[in-house]
Amino acid sequence: MELKDLIGFDLGTHELAYDQRDSILYALAVGTPTEQLDLVYERDLKAALPTYACALGLWAVEATGNLGAYDRTRSLHASQKLVMHAPMPSSGPIQTTGRVVNVWDKGKASIVEIEVSSDIFTATYSIFLPGIGGWGGERGASSAPSHEPNYDWSNQYQTAKDQATLYRLTGDLHPVHIDIETAKANGFDRPILHGLCTMGIAAREIAAAANAHPADLIEIECKLASPVLPGDSIEVMAGTNPEGALDFQAAVGETIVLKGGRAAFRS
Repeated sequence: MELKDLIGFDLGTHELAYDQRDSILYALAVGTPTEQLDLVYERDLKAALPTYACALGLWAVEATGNLGAYDRTRSLHASQKLVMHAPMPSSGPIQTTGRVVNVWDKGKASIVEIEVSSDIFTATYSIFLPGIGGWGGERGASSAPSHEPNYDWSNQYQTAKDQATLYRLTGDLHPVHIDIETAKANGFDRPILHGLCTMGIAAREIAAAANAHPADLIEIECKLASPVLPGDSIEVMAGTNPEGALDFQAAVGETIVLKGGRAAFRS
C-alpha cells in the first residue's frame, strides 16, 4: 500500500472496553490530585476525564501503521484534536469507527490525519512522517493563527520521574517511554513522556483558568511541539481569546512543548 491509498481508508469499528478503575488510573497518570475525589474515587466518579478518549482512540493509529504504507517506528505524533459530543462515561463500552481522513504531502515529509468517531467524541490524530514526501499529493492548508494569544494565567506542574511508566498503563506501550536503549536509538538521552500525557496534564490544569471542572472540557486541540522528560517541570499558560474559548501553551524552561493550543469548557 502507498501513502495515497490511505486517503479515505476505512479502518472499521472498534469497541472501547474500559471500567472505572481504568478511568481512575488515567486521571492519576495525568496528575489529578487525590483531593479531587470525583475523578479518582469510584464512590464519587460520575465521568472520566475527556482526554482519556484520545488514549483510547489510539487503536486507529496503530491500525493505520499496520497497513504498511509507512514505517510506524519512524512516525511522530504531531498534533491532536478532540471534540466531545457528550460527557465521557466513567466506564465503557463505547462503539467507535476509524478512518484515515487525509494524507498531506509536505515535500520532505507527509502528515496522515486519522479520525476516531463515536456518539461521545471525535478524536483526530495528525501523524508526521519525516523524510517521506514528494509523492504528488496535496500539500494542505497552512494553519496561521487568527489572533495573538494573551496568556494571563499560568501554573507550574512538576512531573514525576516515573510518570511515563504510569501513563503507559493507560494504553500506549511504546518502549521509547520506558526503555533507555529504545530512547537512545530515537535520539533521546532517556525515556520521554507521552505527548498525550502532556496534553492531558495541560487540559486538566487549564480548567482552573476557565473556572470549570476538568471533566467539563468539550473541545481541545494543540500541536505536540517537543518532548517532555519525566521529572521536568511544565509551565502551563492560558488566556481567554476573542471567541470566548481558551488559548494555551505549555513549556519546559524556554522550550515550548505544546503549541497553538485551544480549548473550551462547558459553561
